[in-house]
Amino acid sequence: MEQLSLKDVEKFVSTEIVTFHKNKLEILKRKKLQKLLRDKNPYLFKAKNILIASDLVTNIMDAYLYASEEKLFGDFLEELAIFVAGKTYGGRKSSATGIDLEFEKCGRHYLVSVKSGPNWGNSSQQKKQQTDFQKAVGVLKQSRSEAMVEPVLGICYGKSKTKHLRGYTKVMGQLFWNLLGGNPNLYTDIIEPLGHDAKKHNEEFLKQKAVIINTFTAEFLKEFCGSGQICWDKLVKFNSGNMTDDAS
Repeated sequence: MEQLSLKDVEKFVSTEIVTFHKNKLEILKRKKLQKLLRDKNPYLFKAKNILIASDLVTNIMDAYLYASEEKLFGDFLEELAIFVAGKTYGGRKSSATGIDLEFEKCGRHYLVSVKSGPNWGNSSQQKKQQTDFQKAVGVLKQSRSEAMVEPVLGICYGKSKTKHLRGYTKVMGQLFWNLLGGNPNLYTDIIEPLGHDAKKHNEEFLKQKAVIINTFTAEFLKEFCGSGQICWDKLVKFNSGNMTDDAS
């Protein structure tokens, strides 16, 4: 095992977090109002008694951004995990389906799928992950029959203890980062560099977001507001209407 340099980690995080913020802005700029309105549940927003067009646009955009940020930050944490394991154990990005990272430690070959948090995936996605582990282990055993293979579902945050499940081990939070970096404090060490220039990035993001909300609100007022009120019937028809006039 190579000693992990926290300066290397800080440099990596400080660089890659800029990419995270840039990707957030790009996603925002690419989105169209019509696509947002078709993707979100109009009944939910009506039930929340939203009366102001800008409030509705903001609610819809925030719901979309939350899901996008979770995905983007999950990608960032996956890259960080690969970077850490690469420095300590010569880890590398895996080519196997459903496996993010491979490395060898204490005579074991680790196959790791990285998830950002504990509440990931539905039952079918979790079942597919189990199948992906089984296939990856099988392929590795064919080429290296003597290998001791350890499939790991690595979860970047959460307090649950390590669990041995059917076909793989779930390792979470501090234990996961310690597995990769050989440092029980690594899970807290990576927090500080995440905040580098965060205020500047967030201010720029909020400025761009405000421009888009104002633009979308103007479009929404033109298309879905009459007499100063939101036309919910028209919005629902735009979102869900799929019967032709002559349909029975």
